[in-house]
Amino acid sequence: MNRSTDRAASRPSTARASRTARTARTDQLIEPKQERAVLTRARILQAAAEIFAEHGYPRTSLADVAARVNMTKGAVYFHFKDKDDLAIAVVETFYTRWPAALEEVRAKNLDPLSTVIELMDRTEREFFGDVMVQAAARLQSERSLINSDLPLPYQDWIDRLAILLAAAQEQGQVRTDLSAADLARTLISAFFGMQHISSVLHDRKDQAKRWADTKLLLFAGLRPQSA
Repeated sequence: MNRSTDRAASRPSTARASRTARTARTDQLIEPKQERAVLTRARILQAAAEIFAEHGYPRTSLADVAARVNMTKGAVYFHFKDKDDLAIAVVETFYTRWPAALEEVRAKNLDPLSTVIELMDRTEREFFGDVMVQAAARLQSERSLINSDLPLPYQDWIDRLAILLAAAQEQGQVRTDLSAADLARTLISAFFGMQHISSVLHDRKDQAKRWADTKLLLFAGLRPQSA
């Protein structure tokens, strides 16, 4: 009687252990699949960025992207519903890098104006060498050709620079006869215009020189008149 009772009592525990083991095996199967899906999506996004940067939005197709990653169009559609979805993802990826870059520069503990300069220098290097950045910039210039709304351009850059420039004004590094927001808007306008002209006219070959010239003029104009 006791042995029967013991066997009966052990059954729920055995069942729970079996379910736990099955769940663990299922999780082990799911995790690699999820990881592969993330990597595949990243490959597709990188290929799309390369083609958008090279040919622009109108002359890019999902078939081009699929061919670049040696996949079927159906496999690409599994991750992105259409070309607009790809374009949005490229631009969103670009904008997620800006806050992270700012935090990395801030970690150097530079003064506010030096932080602005270092951040802009870093951004120029990324525009020159990072195809995701190049593609996003081109897509933003072609936004009227895209049937979906892209993330709002430039404003986040302006807002974050304005905070730094306001701090620089408080420390006497930057002129105060113009608002920090106006100064930030001027910086961003000049920077994006500079990189766009370099891209269109010279395939960015002169971008570093063009930025050096622009930076010299801009930051000389930012400093207090008595400096």
